[in-house]
Amino acid sequence: MSLLRAFIAIELPTHVCDAIEKQTIRLRQTLGNDFIRWVPIRNIHLTLKFLGDTAASHLDFLKQMLVREADSHPQFDMQLGGLGSFPTRRNPRLLWLGIHAPPDLVSLQRGVESGASRLGYKPEDRAFSPHLTLGRVRQNTSLSELQKIRTALDTIQLGNICSARVDSVHLFKSDLQSGTPIYTKLFTAPLSKP
Repeated sequence: MSLLRAFIAIELPTHVCDAIEKQTIRLRQTLGNDFIRWVPIRNIHLTLKFLGDTAASHLDFLKQMLVREADSHPQFDMQLGGLGSFPTRRNPRLLWLGIHAPPDLVSLQRGVESGASRLGYKPEDRAFSPHLTLGRVRQNTSLSELQKIRTALDTIQLGNICSARVDSVHLFKSDLQSGTPIYTKLFTAPLSKP
């Protein structure tokens, strides 16, 4: 049986990716590449549901579920801004750009989560925390390097970067090539017009 790594996400328009790149360049330059694996700007997306290993024969069920969910949710706008880290500021492992989530985004994510659960995918243990991953801190990062990350997070402020229109959701597959994930869009389901 052929398996692919799949996820459901919101794709960002080119002008939004350009704004993120422009606003985060100082952070990227300050921290460099030695202990941060930066996400390529064109790979940044908002994950609604990570599905993991998925049988190719299961894709049609996922597409049908996505069409149902997307059709029952209206298009909406979300604001991007703010900088933070997971799991905590003191112990940064993932650097993120914040999303000021409207109720429509939360409702859409819950619908996708519920639909995926009905198809047999394991529900997420953690509450939905909308964010865009900018970079991941490498393993074995020294205490002084972690301090440099904390200082950058404390001194570099990212206010309101831009607004992004969400008009569809997508099913993607992820392939690792030379350590970098390549995302391929498999299916798009448009949200309903308000």
